[in-house]
Amino acid sequence: MMDGPLQANEQPMAKKYIARDPRTGKPIKMEGSTHHDVDYEPLKGHWSALIPADVMSLAEGSLGSRDVRWKGVTYTLTRKDGVRALSQVPKGMILPAHKLLLRALEDEEPEIRVAALNVLPEFAVRRSDELFDWLSVLLDDEVPSVRKAASEALARAAPTFPSGVRSSLANELRSSDAQRRNAAWKGLEALTKTWPDVVADHVDSLFLEPNVEIRRKAAKMLNTIVSRKTSVVWDLVSWALSDEDAQVRRTVAKSLPRLAQQDVRMGTVFAERAIVDEDADVRLAAIKTIEKLNRGHGHARDLIIAGARSNDIRVRRSCIGMLPKLMDEGELRILVDDLLKTETDEKLVQTLMDYRYDAMLEGTEAEKNAALSPALPVPEIDREVLTAQGKEVGLTPSRHAPTAQSLPEEVPSSQEPSEPVHQPISRETVERRPTQDELMGYHDDDDEDDWGFDEPYD
Repeated sequence: MMDGPLQANEQPMAKKYIARDPRTGKPIKMEGSTHHDVDYEPLKGHWSALIPADVMSLAEGSLGSRDVRWKGVTYTLTRKDGVRALSQVPKGMILPAHKLLLRALEDEEPEIRVAALNVLPEFAVRRSDELFDWLSVLLDDEVPSVRKAASEALARAAPTFPSGVRSSLANELRSSDAQRRNAAWKGLEALTKTWPDVVADHVDSLFLEPNVEIRRKAAKMLNTIVSRKTSVVWDLVSWALSDEDAQVRRTVAKSLPRLAQQDVRMGTVFAERAIVDEDADVRLAAIKTIEKLNRGHGHARDLIIAGARSNDIRVRRSCIGMLPKLMDEGELRILVDDLLKTETDEKLVQTLMDYRYDAMLEGTEAEKNAALSPALPVPEIDREVLTAQGKEVGLTPSRHAPTAQSLPEEVPSSQEPSEPVHQPISRETVERRPTQDELMGYHDDDDEDDWGFDEPYD
């Protein structure tokens, strides 16, 4: 029962919740990232039809029941409905409503405790004092329905209250009960969207667990925050790539391409480690990471060339496929000749042979011509000048070329021509070339007297 009348209007409003590091007590910083505060929208139900006064009376037990209409249906509400509706009371009733909620959390009736846990996450946004202490207690309640409600409340509260539920969440993540463990992991996943730095702190400790299933789940959580450029995340990736379980390494390796887009240097460092991993999937993830890097420079180029000689055929296939993008034809041909000495896969041998083939040297006449560069186009003004001079431009026929009307009629092959057909030779097309005598200055029409041939020879 509630003592005395409600003096809510004279009570101050609780301050906004601030997430703090439980070890230092300082507010958790997001290191430049944009954080969107999560505010709970009260879950709607038939209890939403209650007026504030009836909510308080039902929750304290002074009112046994109340009939309400909700979506065309009449409901009879009792104390558990009043407790469930405590989050919707106005600002002036927060403090007395908070006291009623604390009483409900320790009530002897399991259904009242369940109702209090259902409203706990959204009420905590308005006032959270002592609520998370009760939540940690009810996680081990003797009644299964209460424990389930407490696990669900923990999962809902985690994204907004990372420091308030930190110890409870850490314990539930390692719980032997599947239902409690799954609810905790759901809360941790939701926490990645609001406080990824807190998730990194949890993952840090989870990687130390001897239970391989816990480490595998932690690796999945790491993938969701790997894009953050922090040394903490890079350390976690490094540790995960050194884990003894191949599945842990495989899961984290899949995040390396995204990491390479964020930081080329760190992506190259991790790809160099992963490419020599004993697990084939980890090595393949390293190759995909290198594809995201600046492949033409730096150590990434050396990794690709080394991968072309890998014992894993998938790694060799990926690296060999990238070789033409890294080097010119001459350099590629030298490397291909070296790779062909050891390559045994028929498809890769054919691929390397295709790289070495030079159409300009070994191709057919058509292939050689196709490899030639096309001639530059003739400017339009030059075309006009050449056409005016009667010269051909490219494949364009000259205006002096013979037309169909000027050509002689062809004689059918079945008939022999009676007389040979002689075509008149146009003088315009005949050009007289000078003789050698004319070139040397000798002329046949010179006066013979100049040589004295008319005089008798004595």
